[in-house]
Parts: sequence; C-alpha cells; structure tokens
Amino acid sequence: MATTEPIRNKKQVRALASYCLRREQLRNHCLIVLGVHTALRVGDLLRLTWDDVYDFRLECVRETVFLIEEKTGKTKIIALNRHAIHALSLYAREAAKRGRFLIENPRTKKAISRVQVYRILRDTAEALQLPCRVSCHSLRKTFGYHAWKSGVSPAVIMEIYNHSSFAVTKRYLGVTQDDKNDVYLRLDFSV
Repeated sequence: MATTEPIRNKKQVRALASYCLRREQLRNHCLIVLGVHTALRVGDLLRLTWDDVYDFRLECVRETVFLIEEKTGKTKIIALNRHAIHALSLYAREAAKRGRFLIENPRTKKAISRVQVYRILRDTAEALQLPCRVSCHSLRKTFGYHAWKSGVSPAVIMEIYNHSSFAVTKRYLGVTQDDKNDVYLRLDFSV
C-alpha cells in the first residue's frame, strides 16, 4: 500500500486550486484551499456547514471556525487566512445557504463522500500531470510540510494536528533526505 505524501511543491498546490477555479468548480477549489490552509482531516472538512464558516446576518465569511474534531473529540479553533476567506467568499456567492453542508453534492444536498474527494484530487492531479501521488490526506499533510519548511516549530504543528506523539507528526511532515541535506548545506558558522 502506498503512503500518502504531502505535496512538496507550492506551485503544484497552487495549480490544483487554480485548475478548479479556471474550470469554475468553486466547490472543489474551496475544498483544496481549505484543506491545505486548515489542516483539517477530510472527515471534519466534510462535516462543515455554511453556518460554521459564514455569518448570514453580516453576509460575510467568518474569520474563525470553531468545531469539535470527530476523531479526537477535541475543540478546534481555526483562524482562516486570506486565501481561505477568498475561496469561501467566491463559493458563497453561488452556494451559501443556512443549514447546508459546505462541500455538498448538489443533487443529494448531503456532503460529498471521502471517495469523491479522492476522485476530485486524483483527477485534478492527473489533468495537470502532477508527478505527486495525492489522496484525501495529502491536503492535511501538505499544510504541515509547508508550515515546517517555513520555520514553524514541529511542536506547534503537532498541537495543530492534535497528535498524541511527535513520532506521528514526524511521519506527517514527510521529511526526505533532500530536506535533511538542505539543513546540512545551509548551516554556516564561519566568521
């Protein structure tokens, strides 16, 4: 069985989201953008409703999302960055309705399935001829990998993921020999 890997190339991450946007697949665009910017498990992402992310009284996307993680039962508070807010704002114009799932099947009015998320990601990656292997968990792992590469402490990433051990977080980060070599080559103690 193949291991799910993060998408290490930022251009590829942007290409996935942009492809859906160009094709006017706003739901799929939103799914990808939220997946890589919130580190939510796909199950938690699929449980989100418009009421969780959109203030119908003020007619705007919320800046913070509160939820209870399905797997851990822990409360999670997520600050939405400008990319997530923009993706939600675009999608809200056509889809925001009280009590409805954020990532929903328009025919059934239910959340799409994990299998459908996998198909969306796989088909998009194939259409773009991306060399990376993607799955539902790739978005979550991509968040951690790029947070780590930008200098965020692995301890903070572990807290965001709600992992019980650093060993699990370390596997999520998908550290390669190239990443290790980069550290060796960048350090310079010369005077």
